[in-house]
Amino acid sequence: MKDKLQTSITHLECSKCKKTYAHNQLRNLCDCGGPLLARYDLKAAAKTLTREALRSREANMWRYEEVLPSRECVSLGEGMTAVLHAKRMGEALGLRNLYIKDEGLNPTGSFKARGMAAAVSRAKELGAKALATPTAGNAGGALAAYAAQAGIPAVIVMPADTPLANEMECRAFGADVRKLNGLISDCGKYVAENKDKNGWYEVTTLKEPYRIEGKKTMGYELWEQFDGKLPDVIIYPTGGGVGMIGMWKAFEEMEAMGWIGHGRPRMVTVQASGCAPIVDAFEKGEESAPMWQNAATIASGLRVPKALGDFLILQAIRESEGSAVAASDEEILATSKELAAKEGMYAAPEGAATVVAAKKLAAKNWIKPDDRVVLFNTGCGYKYNEAWQKALKNGSK
Repeated sequence: MKDKLQTSITHLECSKCKKTYAHNQLRNLCDCGGPLLARYDLKAAAKTLTREALRSREANMWRYEEVLPSRECVSLGEGMTAVLHAKRMGEALGLRNLYIKDEGLNPTGSFKARGMAAAVSRAKELGAKALATPTAGNAGGALAAYAAQAGIPAVIVMPADTPLANEMECRAFGADVRKLNGLISDCGKYVAENKDKNGWYEVTTLKEPYRIEGKKTMGYELWEQFDGKLPDVIIYPTGGGVGMIGMWKAFEEMEAMGWIGHGRPRMVTVQASGCAPIVDAFEKGEESAPMWQNAATIASGLRVPKALGDFLILQAIRESEGSAVAASDEEILATSKELAAKEGMYAAPEGAATVVAAKKLAAKNWIKPDDRVVLFNTGCGYKYNEAWQKALKNGSK
């Protein structure tokens, strides 16, 4: 990894009111409350970020340095995760071109490594003294790891029933772990109320501009891994939805640099039936989603009752002529076992939920047999012992 990276970042822009801000100081939200997005000089980036240049770069997310925000790099080797052609699972669903991008192969076992690598790198570069985030599990582990690598204290606030593996890894990395009764929204409120008096820089989902920049590299990687093309359908498990928003942003940047045309994959959100605010809003034709009451699901990463970027998620789904699907815990647990047995993939419940969505959409012929479909397994099953115990117990009856 180079000591200094080449970035073409120019400013930050509000995703709602379009107000702009300088990028060289720590910021959270726009004055209007909207999430801020990093913007780049894409004409300049395109001069050096070429297919030829990529052939000689390291196989990690920092290969796209021109469209990442930081000159400094706090890295544990994240990115360029494998894409598996899921032939047996695809045959069962009647889909010849079914693929799974396995984000569980990232450091700390989930896609959250990408976002936190970018956020912590930028926070360190801009002089943050301590970092804090609420977490449903994986984001906390990722922040704790990258903060440790950066030498910055981290405060992780999690629901009391967060999977034990997530709590243990946060503590192992030396983070200050605080557990609360309630949901991730309650933990978010705690961070917001305590950050200023304690000097924490908040890296909550979409409350800072840079986690999305790490997540968007999943979109760039798909383009490379499918030889300069994009799939027909992307099915993504959605809690906060930053991965989907990030990939949609990546596709816009790629078009501006001349990599792709106007065509886009159809973007599909999958949520748990016990916490499906985006699905509900999509079906009702709404532009944002109200707070989901009494959120409950075995897929802890999907237990997000209110996503700050709900309007951006819904925008990506509709502009791509995509869809939104709910999966019950029973469907998720059964499909977890099926995916493991057919493809040798020990997936997170969130990843199994994408298979449920593919089944439902294929059964309706919304996905055609020859469509190239990419499912995202966002985490490693080894971090979900409680969910897997239920899945295996159910299967033994």
